[in-house]
Amino acid sequence: MILAVLCVCVVVINMDTMIVTVALPELVDQLHASTVDLQWVSDAFNLVFAALVIAAGSLSDRFGRRGALIFGLAVFTVASGLGAYASTAGELIAARAVMGLGAAFIYPTTLSILTTVFVERKARAAAIGIWGACSGIGMVLGPLAGGALLQSFWWGSIFLVMAPIGLVALALTAAFVPTSRDPETPALDKSGLVLSCLAFGILVYTIIEAPASGWDSARVIAGFAVAVVLFASLYVRESKARSPMLDVRLFRDARFSAACGAMTIATFTLMGLTFLLTLYLQFLKLYSPLETGLRFIPVAVGMVIGSILGGKLAVQWGSRIVITAGLGVLTILFVWFTGESNDTGSAVLALQMTLIGVGLGTVGVPATDAIMRVVPAAKASVGSAMNDATRLLGGTLGIAIVGSLFQSLYTHHLVGSAVPGLPPASLTQAQDSIGNAITQAARYTAEGQPALAERLIGAAQSSFYDGFHTACWTLAGLAAVMVVVAWFWLPAEKPEQVTAAAPESSDAEA
Repeated sequence: MILAVLCVCVVVINMDTMIVTVALPELVDQLHASTVDLQWVSDAFNLVFAALVIAAGSLSDRFGRRGALIFGLAVFTVASGLGAYASTAGELIAARAVMGLGAAFIYPTTLSILTTVFVERKARAAAIGIWGACSGIGMVLGPLAGGALLQSFWWGSIFLVMAPIGLVALALTAAFVPTSRDPETPALDKSGLVLSCLAFGILVYTIIEAPASGWDSARVIAGFAVAVVLFASLYVRESKARSPMLDVRLFRDARFSAACGAMTIATFTLMGLTFLLTLYLQFLKLYSPLETGLRFIPVAVGMVIGSILGGKLAVQWGSRIVITAGLGVLTILFVWFTGESNDTGSAVLALQMTLIGVGLGTVGVPATDAIMRVVPAAKASVGSAMNDATRLLGGTLGIAIVGSLFQSLYTHHLVGSAVPGLPPASLTQAQDSIGNAITQAARYTAEGQPALAERLIGAAQSSFYDGFHTACWTLAGLAAVMVVVAWFWLPAEKPEQVTAAAPESSDAEA
């Protein structure tokens, strides 16, 4: 029952992370949101989540994990209800930021409670597998539920629906989830809390702003420089602290550091590909938001399969073999996507989507299990927060870098296409996005210039595929490099060591 409650919490957060993507066009019409506004509606949640997740994990270890989970659910639920009735884009962005605050307390706490409840290795791996599968289900339910709601209700319904789910999760948590904490209750590491919030916050903010400002702009370079200084300061501070918020010595353990690296790369490639697929399905395959959401259902199916298999096989074969295999599946998949076209059939697309979930599940669950086995039970929330931070950083970097690469390739190819008769103003609009190119083409069709519209659509589609295929080759290369790194970096585990591994003592119950 405890596992079921924790899984409900995980589904809620992952639904909210993804559900907003299908409502962005509605926000332009209803709230008159600009492109920058739309970016921050999505990114405000991730920015606050990433900035506070380590601090939230540390606080929950010290003051009680169930209390932190209840606090996070309460904040998230209230913010979701208020966000539904926002009258301006600014109000919605603020509500999304508060939702991120709630998520920072919810997500790491669910995993830390799980690891203190399931202390035997095999049971813990199975529980983490189910927890990971529910993460994937939530990610798919988000756009699916969002598309269904937007067909019948106003844009705010996608946030309002989160409120009753959050209330149910809050009530179930209070009724069934036991409390636990670090039994030593060390003094609060205030310097570590402040430095971690600033370091992660500035890093994620700089990544978010980089595509618009330019990766080589003075503003972005300065942002990365400040983040490096802050992380170095955090490392020095935590190395010398008597009761550090984050024990940086954990990174000396190859299992911990390699698992964090594998998670970062897996989510980097996954979110980069998901960004491209959303554009591909809606603008090239011409699916509606609901139809696009339906096409992501196989991802959830694959993630359930990959997560459960990943947890079981990691116990039998060791984390290194399973994580490397999962990264190998992702590498092959990205190569396969380089052949995507308008003629790609539904069955092929469904199989590709399924493999996305399988690959992520077989990497994510063994990597999470490896991270949590290294972290002492008393520091479970901080370990869980590190696992979440690697996912957030990888995903944010994936969208920013892959999005920038794709946009530059799309623009370069479209300019080089030299569509005969296309006015410069229309070319400038079409360069901004494939959606704008389609809008311009529709205008020319309505004005009785179907030939010009057809030439523009042809050039835009060709430019899209040029960027899409090159980005997929890049993702394949990155995943292939991580296959080699994971194989040589992760420590090997003999079968008898894996199956007989004794769990760390869990005396974290208050």
